[in-house]
Amino acid sequence: RTMCSGKLQTGLLVASYFVYLLVGAAVFQALERTAEKQEKIEAAQMKEAFLQNFTHLTVAEMEQFMKNLTKAIQNGVYPVGNESQLEDSNWDFSNSFFFAGTVVSTIGYGTLHPKTTGGQIFCVFFALFGIPLNIVFLHRVGKMLSLLCIKLGNYLYEKGMRKKKIKFLTLLFFLSTGILVFLCLPSLFFQITEGWSYSEGIYFAFITLSTIGFGDYVVGKQPGRHYFSYYRTLVAIWILFGLAWIALLFNL
Repeated sequence: RTMCSGKLQTGLLVASYFVYLLVGAAVFQALERTAEKQEKIEAAQMKEAFLQNFTHLTVAEMEQFMKNLTKAIQNGVYPVGNESQLEDSNWDFSNSFFFAGTVVSTIGYGTLHPKTTGGQIFCVFFALFGIPLNIVFLHRVGKMLSLLCIKLGNYLYEKGMRKKKIKFLTLLFFLSTGILVFLCLPSLFFQITEGWSYSEGIYFAFITLSTIGFGDYVVGKQPGRHYFSYYRTLVAIWILFGLAWIALLFNL
């Protein structure tokens, strides 16, 4: 009975956690998308004006253009290429879900951030309740995985293995499978999708899963590169389970 209610609690927790992220993503998208479109239009107009007058710009005007360009790039708007860029939004659903995931997991790359007042205020409350929920979620998933460890340990114990050796072997097993599943294989995937070197992929995976999140490497952000849809959503899910694996290691 307790096991059944435990499973139900876990199921409810996982469901509410993902619902929380999905709702957050939808709200961020609704609040930020229009403002971003306006920003992209302004950046395109600025580029147009520059291209028409660049031969007789004063030093002060040139400085102002550089400032505006830097600001646009910091806000994730790259005024390069043709008009199709206006259609690609940093706040489509996949990106918004990815952003919601980086908020609750406290990674916070800093490459995507809310710029409207509504978006910023919502972000404060979203993080306020989302971070504790994330901790509870990771703790629960870590606990479930450590039950697997216990089962594995019991099986080995029945086979006549000593307890110290079992502890060492289970830790080794989960450490090596985790490194393979959450660091080595994803890095290969990033190498192919992002065009990074393998060591850059490893670096990105580690900086992300340790929640340092410098933001010097971020997935799905390179202008001119074509990514499949929901690529960043997949990465967000990899992050969540990678963090759960780290929680399990601490448990062990």
